[in-house]
Amino acid sequence: MLVVCISLSYCFYSTQVICQEAILHISNGATDKEYCLVYNSLWTNLSLSLSTATAYPLVNLSSSLLCNSAGVSPDIVRGKAVVVMRGQCNFSQKAVVAQDLGAAALIVASTTSMSPPGANVTEYEKVQIPLALMRYTDFLDAQNVFGEEMQVRLYAPAVPVFDASIVVMLLIGVVTVALGGYWSGACERERLSASRGGGGEEKSDSGDLALYSPLKVVIFVGLMCLMLVLMYFFYKYLVYVIIAIFCLASATALFSCLDALLDLAKCSPMSFSVSFSVWSVSVRSVLLSAVCVTVAVVWGVYRNEDRWIWILQDLLGVAFCLNFLKTISLSNFKICVILLSLLLLYDVFFVFITPLFMPNGESIMVQVALGPDAAGEKVTTHLSLPVVMRVPRFSVWAQNLCGMQFSILGYGDIIVPGLLVAYCSRFDVWVNSPKKIYLFCCCIAYLCGMVLTFAVMLVTKMGQPALLYLVPFTLLGSALLAWRRGEMRQFWNGTTYEVLDSTREPLLPGVLSPPDL
Repeated sequence: MLVVCISLSYCFYSTQVICQEAILHISNGATDKEYCLVYNSLWTNLSLSLSTATAYPLVNLSSSLLCNSAGVSPDIVRGKAVVVMRGQCNFSQKAVVAQDLGAAALIVASTTSMSPPGANVTEYEKVQIPLALMRYTDFLDAQNVFGEEMQVRLYAPAVPVFDASIVVMLLIGVVTVALGGYWSGACERERLSASRGGGGEEKSDSGDLALYSPLKVVIFVGLMCLMLVLMYFFYKYLVYVIIAIFCLASATALFSCLDALLDLAKCSPMSFSVSFSVWSVSVRSVLLSAVCVTVAVVWGVYRNEDRWIWILQDLLGVAFCLNFLKTISLSNFKICVILLSLLLLYDVFFVFITPLFMPNGESIMVQVALGPDAAGEKVTTHLSLPVVMRVPRFSVWAQNLCGMQFSILGYGDIIVPGLLVAYCSRFDVWVNSPKKIYLFCCCIAYLCGMVLTFAVMLVTKMGQPALLYLVPFTLLGSALLAWRRGEMRQFWNGTTYEVLDSTREPLLPGVLSPPDL
């Protein structure tokens, strides 16, 4: 799970240019109702508002595939919108037949996944009438509501480029990185205090797993590449394994976070234990375990319920990232530079380079992040792989007929720079920095990188590999601070101990002595 979460470091923000969804407004004079449409903006131009959309009488030809004009009279469809079934022939052929019969618009009812109709560029030039897809179940519902007498209008409301969800996503990233870094430093301080106390009981478990060798870093990144490629080719087999592992890992992480919060709040009423023979069970641990497992199971069962499950996914995701940053440590700035640089190259390669040689011209990173049904046009409502933070777009909340639209941020965009933030926090402890200057500086650098990432997304209207901006900002920001304070040598070397235990002597002089006044 660790490798998969870092593998997907991609930041995506859905916009109207990317998300080709529209609205089908149906009326019979007394009743109005709207349904989801999916269209290709390169093929079809739709009105931006209901008031400017043209009204057409609707003709039900759902018993026909309209691959040819046999059995269809032009008098029946002339000047009207036509509904036909999807299948047997391509969209352009159906549209050309409908256009030759005199139809004013073509709506294709689909019983399969809703993806924008596509064709060769030469086919686009042949079709001059609006073409869109709707769910067949929606058409059956419309028949039940309106009968056969229906007037339809097709329109695609403009979606604001900027949405408040971008601010929420920014806050999630920055706060998670800052808290994870602070937690890592606090655990290091407790460990050093326990070491100074002469082997007293040590509660802190900072650095349960450390990356201290360049070879280990290269192997780690190689495993990430392998996992991403495997997910691309065997997504439908591996996705459920990843979901199960995520439920277990996130429940464990949530337990760790809640347990630390209760310790911080000095919550003792639930701290007593019950002994059974040789076993001793903490009541608090049992209750916390039950809560965390319940949250993870509820997410696993209802993970496709987009209206509210994103809250649980983000909660579990934040807990996972916090626990990751507390548990994993990088031993020195040299390892940070190697790891983040390799991951930057990894991110750029799988986002920008792989489309050049993939058969469908799509990025491997985007395909795995959004699922196999995503063709790059929209953030799908079925984000099966739980490795992203999700926040719905508030500006189109009431307009989500086709499913909720989300901004997403990969866990890797939090964890990867967060490892450097955590190292800076521990270095603050080693040099007795009372103002946590390294932690603060690295968090500010992360914030600047995130702001630039979202700014580029809004300008280009394309998802961005966030590490392309986060890695330079965080590495250069922390390095400049260390150079300015004359601590670059210590910052670069960090700790060279391959076994991180509570009995080691501090690497830097004066680590356990009070700071100079």
